[in-house]
Amino acid sequence: MNVFDADDHHHMVRALELARHGLYSTPPNPAVGCVLVRWGQVVGEGFHQRAGEPHAEIVALHEAGIAARGATAYVTLEPCSHHGRTPPCADALIAAGVRRVVVAMRDPNPRVDGSGLGRLEAAGIKTAHGLLAGEAAEINRGFVKRMVTGRPWVTLKLGASLDGRTALADGTSKWITGERARADVQRLRARSSAIVTGSGTVLADDPMLTVRDPDLDLRGRRPLRVVLDSSLNTPPTAQVLSFAGSTLILTRNAAAPLAEPLREAGVRVEAVPASPEGLDLDAVLERLGELECNEVLIEAGPTLAGDFVRRGLVDEIVVYMAPVVLGDLARSLFNLPPLARMCDRCEFEWRDVARVGDDLRLTLRPRKGAT
Repeated sequence: MNVFDADDHHHMVRALELARHGLYSTPPNPAVGCVLVRWGQVVGEGFHQRAGEPHAEIVALHEAGIAARGATAYVTLEPCSHHGRTPPCADALIAAGVRRVVVAMRDPNPRVDGSGLGRLEAAGIKTAHGLLAGEAAEINRGFVKRMVTGRPWVTLKLGASLDGRTALADGTSKWITGERARADVQRLRARSSAIVTGSGTVLADDPMLTVRDPDLDLRGRRPLRVVLDSSLNTPPTAQVLSFAGSTLILTRNAAAPLAEPLREAGVRVEAVPASPEGLDLDAVLERLGELECNEVLIEAGPTLAGDFVRRGLVDEIVVYMAPVVLGDLARSLFNLPPLARMCDRCEFEWRDVARVGDDLRLTLRPRKGAT
């Protein structure tokens, strides 16, 4: 049984804080923090910044130097034990002579998943895991889900009026929410591997789907922009195609003549399974998982938003609610079929309610065990 004291807790809190510094820049890798402590003093700390660059343990060991010998390492994720873009961190900790390694959570990556801890223990290093595991898993919720299911974490973002409307009857939606709320959306985009919208939103709003807040350091990474467009209605002049970074259009027939002008504009066009009702959203998420997308942000109209909710494919909903009323003819949050029974409803639970400028940010997740 793992037993942790107040000092262990204190240092792991710091390691988690360090991990969050890499939240926007590490995908497809997890965000990881590490703190090295010897005789009660922090001798080294670090976090993983970008895929292909040194992991958190290596950064902390480099800072500690010879002081790492005999130290305790606090790491938010199990040290890797395989050769990827960088050598195994477990081997580096062994070579440095650390005495003990405390891990928040085991790595769900099948290539690791206990083997890192096993390698440390085989070298005579004491190990313990499970300290603040929930907090560590939340930081890397997308990485964890992709490793376990092959699919990304899906967040649905919506902006709405007090009466649950997203646009006027003619489609006008700029701007329901205030400037502070729109700035807060940049944070959601920054931590996403991909931002997904539908062709209807592209035609109506011509969004850019970029991260434009210079204070959010992605260290050169740009989220993939994804347009779900079964009939290839996206014009080659759309803004979502014209900014730096990659755009992917998923459609039912990638060989259709309309795909060629899009490819000439530098866009990737791929086919996914479809039905008369539209693209297979399960197949869409499977493909994004194959592309190593950890977190996906859905910014779409009521039809696509409703499809994701109806199919149970949403892990989190974030609604920015403005203190305005738009009336009955305005567009609703979701287009969903009517229910015949109350037990068929989609149930969610509150995760957070916060004021952002003049608006409210409502964060919800599917209720566990709801039918």
